[in-house]
Amino acid sequence: MISERTEGAEQVVLADSHTHLEFPQFDPDREQVFERAWASGVRYLVAIGSGSGPDRLRAGMEMAEGKDWVFPTIGIHPHEARLATEEHFVELAQLVANPRVVAVGEIGLDYHYDHSPRDVQQKVFCRQLELAEAYRLPVVIHCREAWPDCLRILEAQWKRTSLGGIFHCFSGSFEDAQRGLDAGFYISFAGNLTFPKATDLRGVAARVPRDRVLIETDCPFLAPQPQRGKRNEPAFVRSVAEQLGTIHGGSVSAAAAATTRNFLAFLGERQRSSSPPPASP
Repeated sequence: MISERTEGAEQVVLADSHTHLEFPQFDPDREQVFERAWASGVRYLVAIGSGSGPDRLRAGMEMAEGKDWVFPTIGIHPHEARLATEEHFVELAQLVANPRVVAVGEIGLDYHYDHSPRDVQQKVFCRQLELAEAYRLPVVIHCREAWPDCLRILEAQWKRTSLGGIFHCFSGSFEDAQRGLDAGFYISFAGNLTFPKATDLRGVAARVPRDRVLIETDCPFLAPQPQRGKRNEPAFVRSVAEQLGTIHGGSVSAAAAATTRNFLAFLGERQRSSSPPPASP
């Protein structure tokens, strides 16, 4: 079991696979948020590099500065796809060459809010998949109410790369999850897994192979039920592990150990797939 001793008591080791700690909600106490995460057992944390838009692509790297347990990504979120320029893609290519970057993301499609036109979302999504393939990086996928198009693009353009990635804050059906699994993805569940009405989502989580499941907070959003109404933060990922343990008929320790092993495997797969980057973006 992945665990450690803290002041004489066993403490689970957790991996939060998706955070937005650069958001202004954390400006008053960001370092204390990191401290509380560590105190709660979080030893691996992904800092998503979408920021508030393509002008803030360095956001994840800034959060990871000086913290070897924080792993940054870089990407243009579908909400801000309409804002992407050629200059942003040049910067994106420069940033993903940094060896600390573990994935391109979060990228994908969002047809719930439609903050950017759907055709523009698809073009920016596809272009970032091309970049991720060129630099041999996995991807972190955002998909909301866009499963047919998202899966079609991934199966046509990404599955053949065998680079995989993470479906973050999964909200689709088991059939959607299975197609993601077939394409080499991990399925990550967030605080909404704990909501009383999330019966269908818990049913999906019960069917996803245990060696392909991850947990996350997606903070500052989606605080788990025990912390509902509060600003979400990485320390709360334990509540997601507790729910997953219940779903699997086990303990929080078992769920934490499994999802942390899976996260380390994700990092290992990224390292195994690494190769020298192309000569130019």
